Amino acid sequence: MSGALTTTLNLALFALLALFPPMPRHSSPFNIQFVLGWWINELPVLGLCWLVAGTVGTLVAPRPGVWWLLVALTALDALLLGRIAVRARSARPALSEAFRAVYGPDSAPRPTRPPWWRLVVPIISWRPDVRRVRNRRYGPARRGNRLDVYVSRRRRRSEAPVLVYIHGGGFLIGSKMLGARPLLYRLAAQGWVCISIDYRLLRVGYGDQLADVRAALDWTRANVPAYGGSPEAIFVAGGSAGAHLAAMAAMAPPSEGGAGTEVRGVIGFYGYYGPVGRSEPGAPASPQDCVSPDAPPFLIVHGTLDTLVLRRDARAFADRLRASSAQPVVYAELPGTQHNFDFFQSPRFHAVTDAVVRFAELTLSPTPTTRPTPPTRPTPTTPPTRPTRPTR
Repeated sequence: MSGALTTTLNLALFALLALFPPMPRHSSPFNIQFVLGWWINELPVLGLCWLVAGTVGTLVAPRPGVWWLLVALTALDALLLGRIAVRARSARPALSEAFRAVYGPDSAPRPTRPPWWRLVVPIISWRPDVRRVRNRRYGPARRGNRLDVYVSRRRRRSEAPVLVYIHGGGFLIGSKMLGARPLLYRLAAQGWVCISIDYRLLRVGYGDQLADVRAALDWTRANVPAYGGSPEAIFVAGGSAGAHLAAMAAMAPPSEGGAGTEVRGVIGFYGYYGPVGRSEPGAPASPQDCVSPDAPPFLIVHGTLDTLVLRRDARAFADRLRASSAQPVVYAELPGTQHNFDFFQSPRFHAVTDAVVRFAELTLSPTPTTRPTPPTRPTPTTPPTRPTRPTR
């Protein structure tokens, strides 16, 4: 009985922190509400499995004492987990609205259905139809300058789009094996060439990490044709600190370790776009310092309940980018979403992958995709002029 009660109480704590996490005043690299509430927010099905495994033995064999309390707590946990699962469905409408606001009414991402077993076993991203070429070296560092290439075993094509993903971790931890693996495998299965990179983390400055990203992009342009990818269709993406590095690599001048406009688009998940304390004096310390009219198209996806990087910080970067860039900037806030939402094959992240595919389609479309301008209105003091009749 005590073990079952402990299970229900722990699950109630995790679920409540997923639904109603205390929001900090400032963005920070760590807090306890993220650690306890993040995983169950993305994987309520695992919470349900834990609940069943921890309580079914006691529930089917009623004992005197606190058995009714256990029943009530189990029902409460089930309701909380159900609410978390239903809330994840709000991601797709938010993404569709963000695309329509930038590209027009017919631009919403097309819904797709994942295989049912991926939702039942969401921690597995591997696919048999995708080959992972491991540990290609793009620089001199032994471990920090390696990358993996994901290609389809069935759909090999030339001039395929390319996605380069940069992992997060507060510029201190992380690995190319963490983050966005469901996205990498799905795009590779559709014929993309996907690349996930490592970069140096310890005993190096921020400029060295940005130089690693730049070197990885240079390696990609030089070597991706051998895998069927197009050097002219490279998208750079990242999560958290990786989104920061992706934005900097796309917008910073080449002299500062950036790639300029040599990438076709930037995709940022739960990104941190503020200054970095380890940056060198005189060098740009944040993507906000590099915003210019020449910035490439951006897709920025953030959670409303992100307790590590507050949504107001991501929104401020998106607003500044929109005010300066001549290219489309899609900014979507996902209701009820925490940090690290790209780690698992969840319904929420499946909707995000649909948005990434749509963003690439619109960006690579031969039709120019410039940001729509609002219609002009006549000033109150000047009445609108009537059209003149044509002369004969």
